[in-house]
Amino acid sequence: QVQLVESGGGLVQAGGSLRLSCATSGRTFSRLAMAWFRQAPGKEREFVTGISWSGDTTPYVDSVKGRFTISRDNAKNTAYLRMNNLKPEDTAVYYCAADRDRTTPTMRTYEYDYWGQGTQVTVSS
Repeated sequence: QVQLVESGGGLVQAGGSLRLSCATSGRTFSRLAMAWFRQAPGKEREFVTGISWSGDTTPYVDSVKGRFTISRDNAKNTAYLRMNNLKPEDTAVYYCAADRDRTTPTMRTYEYDYWGQGTQVTVSS
């Protein structure tokens, strides 16, 4: 089993920044592909970004390219999502997810084995 705990969400004005953290426990973190998803009210959960074991593969959804950066610290068993130039349309609950079966992240929600509880990000205009 793997436990994921997100933190770092909050309320920010448009143009501001936040850094989300995803602390993991229960399994070798360095062997997990990690990802961030988000879900806005009334919408489906969508892939935002992911990171491979090694950190060298980091796909992003087009809407966040150039603004968001995913990273991981295998020594701290933690993944991060740095979000800059936030927009009101980024408002959502952000979820951290872990995949035990792949070395690189997939965009498919159902492929992920473990999920955090989510952290709310609200961007005011």
